[in-house]
Amino acid sequence: MQPIRPVLFAVSLLASGSVSAAEAQIAVASNFTAPMKAIIASFEQDSGHIVKASYGSTGKLYAQIKNGAPFEALLAADQERPQLLEEQGLGVPGSRYTYSIGALVLWSADANKVEDGAALLKSGDFNKLSIANPKLAPYGEASIETLEALGLKADVEPKLVMGENIAQTYQFVDTGNADIGFVALSQVMKDGEIVKGSGWIVPSEMHAPISQDALILNSGQDNPAVTELFAYLKGEKAEAIIHDFGYETE
Repeated sequence: MQPIRPVLFAVSLLASGSVSAAEAQIAVASNFTAPMKAIIASFEQDSGHIVKASYGSTGKLYAQIKNGAPFEALLAADQERPQLLEEQGLGVPGSRYTYSIGALVLWSADANKVEDGAALLKSGDFNKLSIANPKLAPYGEASIETLEALGLKADVEPKLVMGENIAQTYQFVDTGNADIGFVALSQVMKDGEIVKGSGWIVPSEMHAPISQDALILNSGQDNPAVTELFAYLKGEKAEAIIHDFGYETE
């Protein structure tokens, strides 16, 4: 029976995925933190691969990649930066695609604060309005476009509190430093419902579409953990998670 043991050991390793397991280093836009964590957990269980994700504003992640940060893929909050990286020769041609389309929500941690968001903004009945930095975060840009569509940008500017990214923007509202803020719907939604506080989903016609693109970077093109993750993102399990957090997919 002794010769059989190595074979059984090898079979058990293959079954666990540890023989072919690889590790991916990816950069992810802050707005996609919650769904990405859920997708990574599912992907790691199904594939045996490991995914290490760093979350931040798309503008900062783009700058880090340009400066040589060891990321192998980018899941951005816009289409512009992944396209630029591809044009600059830093991304794998043909790997870029739109993995989600985001939604903006005017949100308060107070369950009774936000009903008609447009009316609330026009009334001025709030202390501070938190938004993400529009120069770094596409959700911040969409926030400014929404205020312009309502004709309120100049009126509310004295009350603006600017977060470095959408995660910090959410924190300002969640901690009470601002009583309302424009955040990503995914930050306050789960299973199709806003799970905390109160919110007004901004009509999509008030801002440009928040189409979010993903790109495999050159350093990740031969890493099976990266290529299989991108295939997984397009599959039914990942898409179900993406939709649960309020995103659309193409």
